[in-house]
Parts: sequence; C-alpha cells; structure tokens
Amino acid sequence: MELLTINNVWMMVCTALVFFMHTGFAFLEIGLTRQKNTINILFKNIFIITIGLLLYYIVGFNLMYPGFAEDSAGIFDFAGFGIAPPENGMTPEYADGGYTWWTDFLFQGMFAATAATIVSGAVAERMKIGPFMIFTIIYVGLVYPIAGSWKWGGGFLDQMGFYDFAGSTLVHSVGGWAALVAVWLLGARIGKFQNGKPQAIPGHSIPLATAGVLILWLGWFGFNGGSVLSADPSLTSLTLVTTCLAAAAGGVVSALVSFFKYKNLDLTMFLNGILGGLVGITAGADVMTPESAIIIGAIAGALIVFAVSFVDAIKLDDPVGAIAVHLICGIWGTLAVGIFSTNPEHSFLVQLIGVACYAGFCLVTSFIIIFTLKKTLGIRVSEREELEGLDAHEHGMDAYPDFRLNEH
Repeated sequence: MELLTINNVWMMVCTALVFFMHTGFAFLEIGLTRQKNTINILFKNIFIITIGLLLYYIVGFNLMYPGFAEDSAGIFDFAGFGIAPPENGMTPEYADGGYTWWTDFLFQGMFAATAATIVSGAVAERMKIGPFMIFTIIYVGLVYPIAGSWKWGGGFLDQMGFYDFAGSTLVHSVGGWAALVAVWLLGARIGKFQNGKPQAIPGHSIPLATAGVLILWLGWFGFNGGSVLSADPSLTSLTLVTTCLAAAAGGVVSALVSFFKYKNLDLTMFLNGILGGLVGITAGADVMTPESAIIIGAIAGALIVFAVSFVDAIKLDDPVGAIAVHLICGIWGTLAVGIFSTNPEHSFLVQLIGVACYAGFCLVTSFIIIFTLKKTLGIRVSEREELEGLDAHEHGMDAYPDFRLNEH
C-alpha cells in the first residue's frame, strides 16, 4: 500500500504539471500574437480546459479506454457514459499499483484538452469564437479519445506494436493535423502575404512568449514523467533526462540553423526549437539513451526552421508555428522510435503505419467538422472585426485598458 501511495502522489504531481502547461500555451499564444486579440485567445484556452475535462468525464475516458473485446477489430468501442470506478479502482490491484482510478482519469483528462489548444494557436486572430468552440467540443469529445484508443486503449495499433510513449502522435500530431486543415480552410490574416511574399506580423509580448515556453518545458516533466505511470525511479529519471536534453538540443540547433539561414539571432525560433525538441522526444522518452535524445532533439530543432519557412512558402498562415512544432516534430519523434529505440521490437515500418493511420483519420474528421462549420455558420470574422481586433468585437473587452485619469 505504501508503494501505491508513493506512485499515486507522483502521478498527481505530474497531473498538476500537465495542467500548468495550459498557462504556458496561453502565454505563448498571446505573446506571439497582437494585443488586440489577447482576450480572445485567453477565452479559448480557458474554454478548452474546462469543457475538455467535462467531456472527458461524460464520454472521452470510456471512448479512449473501452476495454476492447479480444476478438474485436480494436477500432471503436464505448464503455458507457460517466466513469464509475471498477472494484479494484482504489487498490494495488488496479494498474499494477501505479495509481488509482481517479488519478488515472484526471491525468489522462489533462492530455485530452491539449490537442485543441494546438489548434487554438494556429487559427489565432481570425477565427470566430463560436465555431471554434463547436469544433473543440467535437474534436476533444470524440475524435481525440477514439484516436487515443487505438494505441493507449489497447486498440489495433497497440496490437501491431506501434509505440508512442507520451503522445508525439496521439496528442501533438492529432492537434497538428487539425491545425493544418483549419489554417488552410480559414485563409491567411490580412497583410500576412503581400505580392506573394510572407510578411512578419510581430507578436505583442515576446517576454510572455518566453515565459510560456519555459512553463511548457516545466510541464513536460509531468507530461513525459507521468507517462511512466508510476514513480519507478530508473524510468522516471531517465525520462526526465532525455526530455531535457532533447529540449536543449532542439533550442540550440534551431537558433544556430536560423542564424546561418537568416543571419540573425531569432528568439522566437530559439523558443520553437525547444518545443520541437520536446515534441520530438515525447514518443520515445523512456526508450532512448541520452545521446539519442540529443540527436532527436537536434534534428527536431533543424526541422523547425525549415518547416516554418515551408509553411510560409505554401501560403499557410500559422501565427505561433503550431504546425511546424506539433505536426512536423510529432511525426519525426514517432518515426525516431523506429530508428533509435533501445527496444529491438520497435519497428520503423509499424511507426510509419501508425503515423499514416492518424494522418488519415485526423485530416478527414477535422475537414468534415471545419468545412461543415464554414458552410453553415462561417468560420472567419469580418474584415472590420479582424482589423479592429477580436477582443472588442467578440468579447467587448480590452486586455490592457488605459487606467490613466483624465487630466483637467
């Protein structure tokens, strides 16, 4: 029982760290966008975590962990509404004594909302709040848990031997594919592309964005460290080492590549390189040597620079670099398991099949949801609303009101 208590406390600490990541996402997104849209982004982030937890309680958890029958295809099943605990839910017999049923629900629930947060940053500054909220409800409530069940719920990809430790694909690419579709269907912000060339639209607070990345890095201690699903000393410490080394390598290499490519020391590229390294190591943090983690993070950091310029080149407007960070580095990290894993059973081909399955499912479902919203409610704000800011038009508020007294 003492071991169960220790494991459970560690899992609850990790749950709190993953929750804190939503602060990091919020800071990063508002920092890299303009002041006039701050309230809008904060509202979306608060909505995602609140509705995400409720949806995960009502349907998500039992869609993601349905307990597939032995002879089932392992594609879809549902264990019923709500989360009534099993008889062994609070005993050492549950989850090999790693944690209790309630901790299991809450830890996984924190992950569920992250996929929609990735989309929030990509569509910033021009998507209507109502359609975004509807998209979030469907994507977090249904699409994410069904996709998650294929691996973490013991579905067909798990049975094939596909491996994704903490979600390079199951969380980050699931959000990244939807972000790609959303950005494409929305179109670019006014002024982003002039004469066919991308124009920089600076964010209003790089210090906030920097704080956001550091908070996200801290949160990743729980994101990856908690995915050990116990307080196992050797595995948790290895996981945190590989996570941090990949993040550091991603940041340094991204800054260097960016310097040689653009001849300036770009802090935003440095920051996204750190995130790219974190996303890249997430699929295999527990099965990598420190040396492999540095290589994976370094390649992710280089990928960020070229992915950001590629996204611009194909006329997609992603204000925070979410597609480069979460989609491209998520794919890379998942495939890297098949190259660098210390477990000989991990196969590059199976990893590739897994990436392809998630790509197809997420592209189709997100397109159906967003395209339907576009044709019915409309997904883009008016030109006037975009130019004057979503805060004033969608929320009737200003994030930084002027408190100076009128001078007489």
